[in-house]
Amino acid sequence: FENRLRKLENTVEPVYNETEMLRRRQENIEKTMVTLDNVLGYYHVAKEVEEFIKEGPHNCGLEKYLSIMDRLVQAHNYFNKHNPTSLELTDVIRVYDDGKEALVIEFRTLLGRHCRPVPPVMVLDMISTDEELQGSDDIQLEHLPEKILTELSLISTWLFNNTKNTEYMKDYTRSRSSMLIKSLQGLKDHMKTSTGNSSISLFSMANSPAAGGKGKTSKDTPARKSVRKMAHSFKRRAATALMQSPFDPGNKRQGSHAELPKEENLDVEVDIYITELSALLKLIQSEAQLMSGIIADKHHRSVFDNIIQEGLDSVIKNGELLAVNAKKSIAKHDFINVLSVFPVLKHLRSIKPEFDLTLEGCATPTRAKLTSLLSTLGSTAAKALEEFALSIKTDPEKASMPKDGTVHELTNRTIIFLEPLLDYADTAGAMLLLHGEQAAPSEAVDPKKSKMRLADYITKTLSALGLNLTIKAETYSDPTLRPVFMLNNYHYILKSLKRSGLLDLIHTWNKDVGQFYEDRINEQKKLYSESWSRVMHYITEVHEPISQQRIQAMENSKLKDKEKQNIKDKFSGFNKELEDILKIQKGYAIPDPELREQMKKDNKDFIIPAFRMFLDKFKRLNFTKNPEKYIKYSVQDVAEVVDKLFDMSA
Repeated sequence: FENRLRKLENTVEPVYNETEMLRRRQENIEKTMVTLDNVLGYYHVAKEVEEFIKEGPHNCGLEKYLSIMDRLVQAHNYFNKHNPTSLELTDVIRVYDDGKEALVIEFRTLLGRHCRPVPPVMVLDMISTDEELQGSDDIQLEHLPEKILTELSLISTWLFNNTKNTEYMKDYTRSRSSMLIKSLQGLKDHMKTSTGNSSISLFSMANSPAAGGKGKTSKDTPARKSVRKMAHSFKRRAATALMQSPFDPGNKRQGSHAELPKEENLDVEVDIYITELSALLKLIQSEAQLMSGIIADKHHRSVFDNIIQEGLDSVIKNGELLAVNAKKSIAKHDFINVLSVFPVLKHLRSIKPEFDLTLEGCATPTRAKLTSLLSTLGSTAAKALEEFALSIKTDPEKASMPKDGTVHELTNRTIIFLEPLLDYADTAGAMLLLHGEQAAPSEAVDPKKSKMRLADYITKTLSALGLNLTIKAETYSDPTLRPVFMLNNYHYILKSLKRSGLLDLIHTWNKDVGQFYEDRINEQKKLYSESWSRVMHYITEVHEPISQQRIQAMENSKLKDKEKQNIKDKFSGFNKELEDILKIQKGYAIPDPELREQMKKDNKDFIIPAFRMFLDKFKRLNFTKNPEKYIKYSVQDVAEVVDKLFDMSA
């Protein structure tokens, strides 16, 4: 059996080997035929696809067009390797170049046909979502339809993989950069139009009786309110300072100088610029997201850098213009307008970390632009604060002195300047630390140190103001007007500090400031009360006093001529001094109604009890045949005279 099996194996094995060899030959022949067909196809591909190439991807369909381009690439590679001098290679290259150019044109055409600026309302809603609804899903911008995105991605991927052509990336950069600029400009135009075709100047509402009101806009959406929240907060502070002017109706008189210094409208509207900064951040973030599916990762940063350049430069330029205007205002000592820098600084500091993250990987000059702007605005703000404090110290001694002793213009301007800083304590303090005389490194600046630095600044500024006012008060020839002037100013300062909340900030640095002003106010009241000493001299009988027992004796006996004359002199002296005080002091101003009434009450409490005793003491005596000549005033009359003080119309 084994022999038979071996014989069979010897017989079958050659047949098997021969069959296997034949099978392999068949496979090789088939592969050769396929290869030969492909090679033969390379010789004819240029003619076969030329008509499709001429039609372009739009007419024959993008996917089919790309498959045709792949055939041309294969043919190009074959001839380039095996027959680089063939005429067929020349034809393939010609058709291939036409096809490649057609793809670039199609890419450009798709961008031009479908790219649109982002509508302003959508930008505002996007900013609003970010600021007011943190934690929720962000609003996604649809720059291009999904189908167009797919086609752009297919074209760019093919061009990147098969060519060295970068023209399509330049087209993409130009198109998206243009859309970014148009989106920003459209937003600015929309905001200006929605406010009645007028620019929103920082203090446009300041001089209005309705300064605390809210301006109506054509689209007062939650987004709009959110965007303008910061600038409105600043505007509200400034308007409050103006509305709380020390001058009430009927007590503002010539020489008071309570008017706000005339301001110039800013070339860059603060609230619009703050919105523009937020819009730029959101738009470039959306551009980075959009290009991720179109531009190859290798070129992301360079293309993104080029896309945002013009938009970034535009916004930076507007910020630098704000700084230039602020510097001009500093030079003119128009410090109110300089305050517009602080809302911008606060906002820029808050969003800069997000900007830095978005710009990561961009060229160093690009990443440095916002840092440079922040430094420029910061140094300008610090310079404004320092120059303002210096202007308080050096304000001319006799400059604009109010004739009635009311609150000085310098005091009013100081409070109007300082009050809005409370909302920007971190920012203002940080700028003083970073850009002041003894600049600190940025890592050494924190919110607590910033607030303490601002509190120190305000304390020193108020101290300089107090010293200047004291010097100014000495220019009054009327010694009584000096304490009235200082009283008005101290009271207005303290009341403003309490109302605005600045006093709480100051007390973190020096807890004695509030008590200092209270003590100065009481001191000035005491000095003022000395103006009544000549009146009190007659009715308190400092000179030649007469006892009650002697009065009773005088009632029962005839007065001597000398005694009669003594009493007459007392009444005459009192009458004259009271009339002189009325004549002089009704021209004094105490603009704060509460303080004015308190001063009148203090005067009455000081004078009337003594006058009542004096009148009761002497009116019973028969010291004259014409008592009405000497007893001109009753207790009620004296009270009415006191009520006429501090009122020119009385």
